[in-house]
Amino acid sequence: MNDEYYMEHALKLARKGRGFVSPNPLVGAVIVKNGRIIGQGYHRRYGEPHAEINAIRNAATDLNGTTLYINLEPCCHSGKTPPCVDSIIEHKIGRVIIGATDSNPLVSGRGIAILRNHGIEVKTGVMENECRAINEVFFYYMEKGLPFVTLKYAQTLDGRIAAKTGQSQWISSEASLKFSHRLRAEHDAILVGSGTVSKDNPELTVRLVRGRNPLRVILSSDLRIPAEAKILHNLSDAPTLIATLKKSSDKKFQQLISLGAEVISVAADKSGKVDLKSLLKILAGRKISSVLLEGGAGIITSAFRDNIANRLVTIIAPKIIGKGIEAVGDLNIEKLASAKILVIKTIKRSGTDIIIDGRME
Repeated sequence: MNDEYYMEHALKLARKGRGFVSPNPLVGAVIVKNGRIIGQGYHRRYGEPHAEINAIRNAATDLNGTTLYINLEPCCHSGKTPPCVDSIIEHKIGRVIIGATDSNPLVSGRGIAILRNHGIEVKTGVMENECRAINEVFFYYMEKGLPFVTLKYAQTLDGRIAAKTGQSQWISSEASLKFSHRLRAEHDAILVGSGTVSKDNPELTVRLVRGRNPLRVILSSDLRIPAEAKILHNLSDAPTLIATLKKSSDKKFQQLISLGAEVISVAADKSGKVDLKSLLKILAGRKISSVLLEGGAGIITSAFRDNIANRLVTIIAPKIIGKGIEAVGDLNIEKLASAKILVIKTIKRSGTDIIIDGRME
């Protein structure tokens, strides 16, 4: 077996942590001795032991002279858990094969240097593109200091996210709804506008799949959120943050706080709405590494106009309704050469729908 074979196995293990480890990265580890896997593990949940430690504990024999395969550089600092390099050195692992260097400034090559200084052979860059791709959120957050933003919406074949009456439940199929909940579970926060809260009255949880409920972020410049909104009556299910232009002295501001929601004042953008870029910086400071934008049309349009979306997930239902609410409003684009470009990663069926998943160029 070659290095790529074992690294692919490490990546397969790493994916098992999706939806549970953020803001930590997805990491899998495989320990090999005499051409045989003798230990394996992955980072299961934020705050729990890292992949290397789980693989070492899983090993059924002496680790002296073994080879460790891991998709991300082992940590060398103390956080929720002790440094992983210490355990690797302690168990006399002889060789470490690493997929990608950690972009965390607390690591960033230091883990590799420590291992080499202790006589351990280190090889890096094995399946590096694949190892960076699985942790695109982590790398973006560490390198840019901002959350990785996924924009997701369901639309009809003729580009409508709602009928002219505003009704949008449900454009997509049950299979796509479950997919959407899985997507929520993979993000630290989900963001919608108060218009979506008023019209659809969503719970914004992951009821249909296993996983953590993300932080619910509601944009409401004027705090016109209906008293009967579900997000105000299930605050124990998920933390809720309301971003507004109002000040803390506002009566509704204090009323929402008394219900258990967190309310913050954010700067206004040029159109007099909550500035998304400013809000993203605030969320990054709270260790929110990924945000899922679920609309409505105003937020979708702002995300495109302000170029804040990294990933676009569009669910297309085989329905035509004619006049209705467009998914994307005016972007002031007059020539095709100025169009927003999507690099498509996958196209797949979901029930009766098609899901296009891509990255903004």
